[in-house]
Amino acid sequence: MSLQIDPWVREALRCPVTGARLVDGTGPSGEPELHSTDPDRPLAYPVRDGIPVLLPDDAREL
Repeated sequence: MSLQIDPWVREALRCPVTGARLVDGTGPSGEPELHSTDPDRPLAYPVRDGIPVLLPDDAREL
């Protein structure tokens, strides 16, 4: 499932912990997430009601 985010916003979104680019992903239960592309510390951020939640406390390790 791809999130409907404008390309300019998508390009600006970064992992708040590592600064890495974020890409679409899927969580363990099939819910949409944003995944950090950082090779050393990959994190996943939830998407709730279509809104990415980029809070470090809500991230999970991949």
